[in-house]
Amino acid sequence: MTTFDILIIGGGPAGLSTASSIVRQSHPTLIIDSGKYRNNDSYMHTVPTWDHAKASDFRTAARKDFDRYNTVQIEDGEVSTVNKTETGLFQISCTNGKVFEAHKLVLATGVVDILPKIEGYAECWATGIFHCLYCHGWEERDVSSSGVLAEGEIANVVVSLHVARQALRLSKETTIYTLGNEQLAIDIAAATTSAPAMKVDSRPIKKLIKGSDRAEVIIHFEDGTTKVEGYLVHKPKTVLKGNLAQQLGLELTPQNTIKVNPPFNQTSVKGVFTAGDAANPMQTVTQAIFSGTVCGGGAPLQLQAETYGQKGLF
Repeated sequence: MTTFDILIIGGGPAGLSTASSIVRQSHPTLIIDSGKYRNNDSYMHTVPTWDHAKASDFRTAARKDFDRYNTVQIEDGEVSTVNKTETGLFQISCTNGKVFEAHKLVLATGVVDILPKIEGYAECWATGIFHCLYCHGWEERDVSSSGVLAEGEIANVVVSLHVARQALRLSKETTIYTLGNEQLAIDIAAATTSAPAMKVDSRPIKKLIKGSDRAEVIIHFEDGTTKVEGYLVHKPKTVLKGNLAQQLGLELTPQNTIKVNPPFNQTSVKGVFTAGDAANPMQTVTQAIFSGTVCGGGAPLQLQAETYGQKGLF
């Protein structure tokens, strides 16, 4: 079995960014890529030189960057188990039966969106329902109206208004839908102050249908009426992808992300680092790239100090 210096689980922006730093120190590195991405084939924004480019093109180009180095191996597969051996190495097993081990481990496994149980929501997700108006929405900025679903993490006054203010930059008016929560609707309406273009609707929603025009979504209410919105905004609950953090006994934050320590994003287990969405509730591509860079600095530095029996920076 080949022992790598560093093993990265995850081939999205965080994992690729981690490897992009590590290669500069010539450490043999393995990336395990499941091929399952949260943004899959959507368009990227807020990334300089990659504005409105497909996420899949970014991943392909990032992989190609490794061609000039001879220290990165990419294995397509899914990790099922991980553990720290008695020798201090981290050993992972893949669903295809392959086993690998390394001195240091970086989790760039991301998160999974748990969509609310609203009929039609899944069909509208990412094409008509946007979770972030910096990542999506500008292309729909000329629509007459938009909607905010005050559900889950958005089902409170402060957060719903926070989202609605952004929506008003990209539509002439916006309506906050409280999905039958009358008291929340009253509280939000009382807090809208001098925002006449910000409306509140407490009616229960029966289902959502993706419209044929651009990002529009047709809302069907329980009372039988409908409303067409240029787009909807909602951030669903997210959970860590897989249970590798639990297998390693990593400490989590109250937001259920993996707790990391600055400046190198090391977890509660020495030698394990985390990059990307799994380590930060601010889940953006730029954040993933940045955290990958710090992991890609920290893991090699720690390994180098240990190799020479010297005291490291952390």
